[in-house]
Amino acid sequence: MTTLPLALSMGDAAGIGPEIIARAFARGDVPGGGYVVGDAGVMRRAARLVSGGVDLPVAVIDSPADAAQVPPRCVPVWCAPGLPAGLGDLPYGQVDARAGRAAAACIRAAVAHVQAGLAAALVTAPIHKEALAAAGEPYPGHTELLQAESAAGPVRMMLANDELKTVLVSIHVSLRNAIAAVTRESVLETLRITQRSLQRFGIAAPRIAVAGLNPHAGEGGLFGSEEQQHIAPAIADARAEGIDACGPHPPDTVFMRARHAPPAHPGAFDAVVAMYHDQGLIPVKYLGVEQGVNVTLGLPFVRTSPDHGTAFDIAGKGLADASSLIAAARMARQLSNRS
Repeated sequence: MTTLPLALSMGDAAGIGPEIIARAFARGDVPGGGYVVGDAGVMRRAARLVSGGVDLPVAVIDSPADAAQVPPRCVPVWCAPGLPAGLGDLPYGQVDARAGRAAAACIRAAVAHVQAGLAAALVTAPIHKEALAAAGEPYPGHTELLQAESAAGPVRMMLANDELKTVLVSIHVSLRNAIAAVTRESVLETLRITQRSLQRFGIAAPRIAVAGLNPHAGEGGLFGSEEQQHIAPAIADARAEGIDACGPHPPDTVFMRARHAPPAHPGAFDAVVAMYHDQGLIPVKYLGVEQGVNVTLGLPFVRTSPDHGTAFDIAGKGLADASSLIAAARMARQLSNRS
C-alpha cells in the first residue's frame, strides 16, 4: 500500500478537465490524496465554477509531498514550468495551441514525477487532439505521448469498468489503417501485454477472449480472411506460451459474454481483445460513460483517465460530471496498490 499522492494532469484548459478535477477535490473523492499538475489560474477559474458560491480554495504547492499538508476540499496545484501566460483567460470550448502546449507540458511534468517516485500513479484529464496538433506536438493523443515520455515498449489501451474490460490492438488510426494493423504479430503482442498487465493488477490466470475483425468472425473465410490468416494463428501462439486466450469470437456477441454482472450474469472472460478502437470502446461506453476508465497497459507506471473527451460544448457551464474522473482516480489508486 503506497501513501504517495496521485498526480492529476490538468488537461486542456478550454475543456472540462480542470472543472471535473476541481469537482472531485471539492467532493473529497481523490482517494488517498492527490495534486494537480497544471496552472494555478486555470484551476482557480475551475474552482469558482464548481463552488456554487462556497469558497473552494486552491493551494500552490512546491513539491508533491506538500499535497498531504493541504486541508480537505482544497485543490493542491503544482505549477508546471514553462506554461504559456494567460491560460486562465482562454475562452472555453475553443481549440487553442496554447492550451495544447500547456496540456503536453503538464503531462510531461507529471510523468517525470511518477517516474521519480514522487507520485503513486498518473490520472490524466482530457486533452484535445486538435489543440495538441496546433501546438506542434507529433503525438495524436495521450497514449502515444506517454509511451514516448516513459521510453516504454509497446503499449495498449484498455477501457474498463466494473463489468467489462476491453484491450485494443490499434488505437488512434483510421479504420482502413486499423484493419491493416491486424497482423499475427500485433494480435500476439496485445495478448502478451494483456496477460502481463492483468496479472500485475491481481488476476493470477486471466481468461482472455479475442474478437474477430469481420462479421461472424469471418464465417470460415466467407466474410474475410483476417481471422484465418492472422487472428487464429496469434491465439494459437499465445496458448503455446501459456496464455489462456480463445477465439476469434463473433464481435457482435463476445462483449455480452464477457460482461460481468453477478449474480445473474458472471462474465465468461476477464477481458476482451478487440481489433480496433470503436469495436472495443462502444460496448464499454454503452454500459455507462460515467464509470468507464481508460488504462494504458505496458507503461512502467499506472496511468488512468476518464473515458470521455474535453466536451467543449459544455465547458465553462458548470455542467460537467466528474464521475468518470473519480472512477479513474479510484482505479489508479487500486492498481498502484496492487502493482
